[in-house]
Amino acid sequence: MKNTFISSNTSLQSQWFIFDANEECLGRLATKVAIILQGKNKNFYNPAQNIGDFVIIINAEKIKVTGKKNLQKNYMRHSGRPGGKKLENFEQLHIRLPERILEKAIKGMLPKNKLGRRLFTKLKVYAGESHPHKAQKPQMI
Repeated sequence: MKNTFISSNTSLQSQWFIFDANEECLGRLATKVAIILQGKNKNFYNPAQNIGDFVIIINAEKIKVTGKKNLQKNYMRHSGRPGGKKLENFEQLHIRLPERILEKAIKGMLPKNKLGRRLFTKLKVYAGESHPHKAQKPQMI
């Protein structure tokens, strides 16, 4: 018996999508991207397989949050050394590395295992308008 899922390579090829984060809400954009990275938008979704698509996010510096999150939302990182814990709020991280905000939000929505780490490599985030992936012909969403 022939399995049509395995034999049809055209449906397994990854596509490239591009999101514009200009004036988008952080959490709403992150959930849309996480769904596409995991492949949950496809009709043959399997949680144990890497069938998701590549996602490019541009204008990460223009992302917005609601309420007082720009002052109250904290991001933690650790150097790995004793006493190496660093805390930053949203505004400070937005000035220093605006791409990191979206990366952390999306990474938190992916599975916490090898598959999640592999899915995260399919995410490309850029602070400005330009990106080096024009040859992949990404579709605008």
